[in-house]
Amino acid sequence: MLAFSTPDFSYKGKLIYAAVTYTLLLLLYAANNLPYSALSGVITGDMKERNSMSSYRFVAVMFAQFFVQVFMLPIIESAGGGDKAVGIEKVMTWLAIIGTIMLLITFLTTKERIVPKPEQKSSLKEDLGDLFKNRPWVIMLVLTTLVFITLAMKGGSYVYYFKNYVDKESLTSFIRPILNALSNVGINFFGEDPVSAGFGLFNAGGIIFMIVGITLSKKFADKYGKRDVFGVNLFLSTLFILFFYFFPAKSVGLMFASQILHGFFYGLTIPLLWAMIADVADFSEWKNNRRATAIIFSAMMVGLKGGLSIGSALLTWILGLFNYVPNSDAVQSATTIEGIKLLVSVFPAIPFLIGAGLLFFYRINKKMETQIETDLKQRRAA
Repeated sequence: MLAFSTPDFSYKGKLIYAAVTYTLLLLLYAANNLPYSALSGVITGDMKERNSMSSYRFVAVMFAQFFVQVFMLPIIESAGGGDKAVGIEKVMTWLAIIGTIMLLITFLTTKERIVPKPEQKSSLKEDLGDLFKNRPWVIMLVLTTLVFITLAMKGGSYVYYFKNYVDKESLTSFIRPILNALSNVGINFFGEDPVSAGFGLFNAGGIIFMIVGITLSKKFADKYGKRDVFGVNLFLSTLFILFFYFFPAKSVGLMFASQILHGFFYGLTIPLLWAMIADVADFSEWKNNRRATAIIFSAMMVGLKGGLSIGSALLTWILGLFNYVPNSDAVQSATTIEGIKLLVSVFPAIPFLIGAGLLFFYRINKKMETQIETDLKQRRAA
């Protein structure tokens, strides 16, 4: 609530206030989100149940993301009577209250069934030693970092692609029937600017088909194993990223189709990442006879944040390398346009392809999943 309030300070005071409250918000969010993510590793030892939980979780995540991207701005403007600062404060206050209640409900209604043995004692040094000897953990750490490098690069570069490369007349012609159909059912949130509206619909299509992929993820993972489903679909989703390099500026339909198919195949992988991290905690317990769920998830969070930071830094560095002129309505140079095309296709595809290749060295396949689960159940029963 504090971070999204605007006190009556001077400009410098507001800047300091925003930096301090936002830093504290992120600190508390990390402290909360880490154990929340790790819950999947301790609520159940059944790997199929974990696949199911992770799928439900990320369907909800995608619905929330879609809601924020499509509806949040109109709600803020309505709540603030046209004053965005007031609207943001009101809306975020309600979301903070609702979120707090939901987190308390989560605390009161979940049970940790997979807990370390009472006699287990280990130092941070021993836990870290176990981690770096755990090859599946090392692979998942690198994979997590690579995945989020791609997501940061790809997500950040689309806006430049639409603004500077996509043909605006073709985009307007393509989205007009969609906007008219949405308007007929009372949805008028995409505005009249073709670039903004097109970009919004482009993202919305990707998210909707990510949700479809997420809902099917459990079925495939239960049948073929998480590793194989993740690797195959990560590779397929990468192909549809690469295609963006070859699309002419007027081929808007192909761009939307590629985004939808990328979203679908990538959606199949989304719940599996976190379910596989929980499996790595099981592997660590199975191999070392010591459970370290928290530190395994903590390290993955470091990989996630590192990936986002590296991806964002690469995005701005590559734009500079190709002489992008910021805050300009002028047509960018041919070199810059080439760089933007590479930024939405070839460059973000590289980490995904490396990640798919790494999974060939990940030992926990369907057969080993079953073996680990059976052995740990017997140990815990004993």
